[in-house]
Amino acid sequence: MIEFDSVSKTYRDGTTAVHDLSLVIPSNKITVIVGPSGCGKTTTLRMINRMLEPTKGEIRWDDRPLRTIRRTQLRREMGYVIQSGGLFPHRTIAENIQTVPHLLGWKKARSQERALELLEMVGLEPRLANRYPSQLSGGQQQRVGVARALAADPVVMLLDEPFSAVDPVVRADLHEQFLEIQRQVGKTIVLITHDIDEAIKLGDQIAIMRVGGVLAQVGSPQQLLEEPVDDFVAAFVGKDRGYRGLSFTSASGLLLGSVQLARDPASARRDAPVLVIDENAHPLGWADRNRPGKIQMLGTTFQPDSDTMRMALDSALNSPAGLAVAVEGNGRFAGVVTASEILDQVRHLKASVADAIAARAEADAAREEAEAARREAESVRAEASRIAADANAEAEEAGRIEAAIKAAEEKEAQARAAEEEAAAKEAASTPKPTVRADQPAEDWSWDAVEESGTHDR
Repeated sequence: MIEFDSVSKTYRDGTTAVHDLSLVIPSNKITVIVGPSGCGKTTTLRMINRMLEPTKGEIRWDDRPLRTIRRTQLRREMGYVIQSGGLFPHRTIAENIQTVPHLLGWKKARSQERALELLEMVGLEPRLANRYPSQLSGGQQQRVGVARALAADPVVMLLDEPFSAVDPVVRADLHEQFLEIQRQVGKTIVLITHDIDEAIKLGDQIAIMRVGGVLAQVGSPQQLLEEPVDDFVAAFVGKDRGYRGLSFTSASGLLLGSVQLARDPASARRDAPVLVIDENAHPLGWADRNRPGKIQMLGTTFQPDSDTMRMALDSALNSPAGLAVAVEGNGRFAGVVTASEILDQVRHLKASVADAIAARAEADAAREEAEAARREAESVRAEASRIAADANAEAEEAGRIEAAIKAAEEKEAQARAAEEEAAAKEAASTPKPTVRADQPAEDWSWDAVEESGTHDR
């Protein structure tokens, strides 16, 4: 996983190419960064392999800050593909593919074997290995560029508008080849393009950026088509986003109908559509009502189990009979469906999805309420525990006070007993005066005793 955390890039002239970008690029998926010129797409890509350094923020790769990884090591662990392939013109195709393995010190035999393996993977013949880039077409050069990026089996691949320099037919073929390669190798891929259609076709995740390097929205292709966050995103993905959104809805739920079939177009009725098939039940075309014995073009067919609603609707719209022809995996006729039936099914599915979203929202709300109740219960339990702890502490304190009082009372009693004992001893040790018989008791005094010089011994 590659993570941008509040990353900005400002050049010396004051131009801000990327502003406060926070983006997570998941592992083993294709993330496409798309946007108009000047939105910072390529700058973002080049910061991943440290061709450029961010002015602010941090980029992490599997929780490791990129700034802690040596640039040379980082670039050898990441494949890089640019426009037109970027091949070395003085090197053969095989030598171009072996560039990174050579830098890593691979043995020659291993590098050569890897080059031939990758040529086959990208759909090129081994005989092209000893040719030079100038001897290949643009599409072939682009395939070699992808092969070179894969040579050292990198975990991450960075592609900067790799398909922009080829014609639409070659580009469509390269797209299919690229997706097939990804199914085989499962790399973490970051691809830059200005073409939203290319982004929708290739991306597992799409990040749309505004001019000035501000992230407008990130999500799956279906999310961007169905739920653009603002007018900019809605305009960028296009006004036909509802139709293109059908590319993410399977045609497997369509109810197929029947149509009249014929082997010989000359024998076909002229008051209803007739589909002409061969001996293996493969559709050939529609019987021409205006020219008996002639066949009109079939249009496109679709396979319900593997194709989408968009392809089914396209088949119906392209059909001279207004009927989409469904075929099995082996090409045999399976049934037909009208455009209106397809749209009815789409509306039904959208209603079901809306109901599911509403139900999910209610479930999420219920879970949030339950979580809030749980947190409140935990808070109450914590408060009760605190009160109980305080009560226990108060009880312990009261016990200590009571024990202290009891101890003080015992000490006080001991002190009184000691005082009484001391008083008794003092009283016992004090001499008692002797009173003469002829002296009234009330007249005695110590003076009289002293004068008489008599006292008890």
